[in-house]
Amino acid sequence: MATDEEFIKFLVEQMELAGEIRYRKMFGEYAIYCNEKVVALVCDNKLYVKPTDAGKDYIGNVDEAPPYQGAKLYFFIEDQFENKEWLCDLIRITDNELPIPKPKKKRS
Repeated sequence: MATDEEFIKFLVEQMELAGEIRYRKMFGEYAIYCNEKVVALVCDNKLYVKPTDAGKDYIGNVDEAPPYQGAKLYFFIEDQFENKEWLCDLIRITDNELPIPKPKKKRS
């Protein structure tokens, strides 16, 4: 089951105060970017946030799961995505702890 576009648009709207939010479809599912950093994946209408120490401290009791078979564990956000303020804080915290992406090399 792939993610519904309505669900991804809802999540992006919920996160809009965290920074510059955008999403990109990848292999039938979605990556969510905050300030050009991948902060979350959405697979099968489920939200998975990249794990960070600060994010773990913020969440407290963390549920972890792989977003797809063979993936590393992410923070599985089962119901808090409805809480806009909480979700924006988590995404902002995650963005702040992740490194700036390396520039992509230009193809010749």
